[in-house]
Amino acid sequence: MQFTRNLWPGAIWAFIALLLTGLPGNYFPTIRSFWDWLSPDKIVHLIIFGTLSFLILWGYRSQYITSDQRYKFLVWATVASIFYGGLTEILQKEVFVGRDGNIFDFLANVVGAFLGTLLFYLLYRKKSARSAGFLE
Repeated sequence: MQFTRNLWPGAIWAFIALLLTGLPGNYFPTIRSFWDWLSPDKIVHLIIFGTLSFLILWGYRSQYITSDQRYKFLVWATVASIFYGGLTEILQKEVFVGRDGNIFDFLANVVGAFLGTLLFYLLYRKKSARSAGFLE
């Protein structure tokens, strides 16, 4: 029961991400080239999927027993966020009205997933070191 309760923030954020990526696309600018990929739309993708991977890991933080398990969860959360980012792009292309899947959006989702995992890792590592007395 504790395990599933810890996953609620990530699950709620995944639902919010689906809603945000399903909004009609006429409210967002169109990206024409690779160099335009750092537009506000791509920053939103970075934030959405960075937050998703961070929250997935936050839900699993009490499961970190050994360093091997820690890295397994880091990889799992990153892959899950990337998969979900790909799924939202496919849904934008095939299902959502007024949206179009975009490879640059997917790349921003991937980078966001990695950044969220990296942020969690850096914060968790620092917290672990502090609790072990290394950073006092």
